[in-house]
Amino acid sequence: MSLKENISMVRDELNAEEKFFENAVKTERFVKKYKTKLIGLAVAAAVIIGANIVYEYIKNSEAEASNAALMILKKDAGNKEALAVLKDKNPNLYDLYMLSTAIEKGDVSKLKELRSSKALAVSDLASYQIASLEKKQADLNSYTNNEDSIYRDMSALQSAVLLMQEKKLDQAHRKLALISSSSPVYPAAMSLMHYGVK
Repeated sequence: MSLKENISMVRDELNAEEKFFENAVKTERFVKKYKTKLIGLAVAAAVIIGANIVYEYIKNSEAEASNAALMILKKDAGNKEALAVLKDKNPNLYDLYMLSTAIEKGDVSKLKELRSSKALAVSDLASYQIASLEKKQADLNSYTNNEDSIYRDMSALQSAVLLMQEKKLDQAHRKLALISSSSPVYPAAMSLMHYGVK
């Protein structure tokens, strides 16, 4: 290699080292300038990560405790301790359990309590069960008219049957017409319309 090439190579190496040191100095100035903010950010990130880990741990332990309580209640429905644990650890699951036992026993008073449940499905199903068990046309109509009702079509079918028993065939016809063709109860509604309502 010639001297000129050697000098050029050394100059390039010095320029690269100079840029490296320049970047290191800029980084050092940035760190010194924002040192407290960077430390605060790191601490905040550590606190958030730690809080999230603790939250997940608590959530999982509550889920395990409520599941264990539910399994105990499946074996021994009268276990007050398991019922208290379920109510404390998972109120929505508690309401669902109470709904299933109230439906099983036909306990209208318990169903009326569950109408105010914070679990929307539980309150909806409790409302339907009350209307169904009491066979009150007004309650069935009210449930049917709510577009968010889970058993809306079943309620309409049940209401139509009650109207048929009262010999109000035109009203029963209108009630059956409310049932969507995509509904699972549509074939039963069509059978009632064809054979039961003339």
